[in-house]
Amino acid sequence: MRLLPAPSLPEIRLYMAHPGSGLRRLLESDGNADEGVVEPQPPYWAYAWAGGAVLARYILDRPSTVAGRRVLDLGAGSGLVGIAAAKAGASEVIAAEIDRNGIVALGLNAEANGAAITIIGEDITAGPPLAVDLVLAGDVFYGREVARRVIPFLDRCLAAGIEVLVGDPGRAWLPRRRLRLVGEYLVPDVGGNGGSAPKPSGVFAFVVADAD
Repeated sequence: MRLLPAPSLPEIRLYMAHPGSGLRRLLESDGNADEGVVEPQPPYWAYAWAGGAVLARYILDRPSTVAGRRVLDLGAGSGLVGIAAAKAGASEVIAAEIDRNGIVALGLNAEANGAAITIIGEDITAGPPLAVDLVLAGDVFYGREVARRVIPFLDRCLAAGIEVLVGDPGRAWLPRRRLRLVGEYLVPDVGGNGGSAPKPSGVFAFVVADAD
């Protein structure tokens, strides 16, 4: 992994994948996993995905969004969004990430950027909201099952008076009827490691569902 400025975010440096990283090894089971042990996950944390990048850019350009507030970075991955929140003046940043390798990378990235972040290494979506003022959810709608877990959790956050902002480039499981666009930027996807050209990605307020 190489510590490099994040695409579209020169203020933040991340340990990111490159062709010689050998990350495929992280997907290989050692054959000795005990029953109930979570198998290695794809290394999403090794890239600056568009949803996180657009949310981080929005926060850095509008620090009042997080200044003095307690913030949760949900599905934190590399920690890009949480790091941006810390740099923009959040009073407290909590990052939730379930991938064991991602948890390590997140800690290294936070240290590299001088960001104070509390890491929760478990799935919090089944439980009650944390004691925060704002939830930041970058690229959490990349799959059906993930969306089915995340949306009820975000609804509980709204019910508790917690604001929710979502960053996403328009993935298939994005709940568009629940979103109100508040900002848009051109950012590359998947960290730009494949030469991805910048494309529009949005920052959305997650809102209460309309009554039928």
